[in-house]
Amino acid sequence: MTAGRGHAGKLVELDPLRAALGPLRARGGILVFTNGCYDILHVGHLRLLESARALGDALVVGVNRDESVGRLKGMRRPFVPFEERASIVAGLEAVDWVIGFDEDTPEVLVRALRPDVLVKGGDWPLASVAGRETIEALGGRVVRVPLVPGRSTTALAERIARRPREPES
Repeated sequence: MTAGRGHAGKLVELDPLRAALGPLRARGGILVFTNGCYDILHVGHLRLLESARALGDALVVGVNRDESVGRLKGMRRPFVPFEERASIVAGLEAVDWVIGFDEDTPEVLVRALRPDVLVKGGDWPLASVAGRETIEALGGRVVRVPLVPGRSTTALAERIARRPREPES
C-alpha cells in the first residue's frame, strides 16, 4: 500500500486517513490496527508489527502522544519524543500509516477507523484490550500476538540504568 511513499507520507491525521482507507474498503481489503507507545523501539515491537501486517492488507499503528505515555508509564517517560517515535514506526516496511492519539487508550481511533482486525501483544488479557467490544460488535476479530521473551522497553531501560558508568575525565 505504501510503495513510493517516504515515512513522512505515512504520518497522518484522522480525516485524511479515513479518506485514504476508501480504496482499501471499496475493494474489500482487510484493515489491521494496533497501537502502543513505541518508546525505544526493539525487536519485540518489530515482530508484533510484522505479525499484525501479515493479518491483512494494510496496517494502521496508533502511537500514544507524549502526555499519554507519561500518564501510562510514569513521569520519566517517554524517553523519545512523539515525533521521533512516530517517524521511526512509520519507517518500518510493515507499517502503512501512523496516527498519534492523546487518550490513554485507542478506543476513539478504533471506533473511528473500524478495523477488521485489532492486534495487541500477548501480555494483554483479552478482556483488557481497548476497542475489543467495538471490533467484535462489527464482526471483526482481536488477535493477541505472542511476545518476544525478555524484550520490552521497560526491561531495556532497566538494563541501561544498571550498566556501570565510565569515569568522567
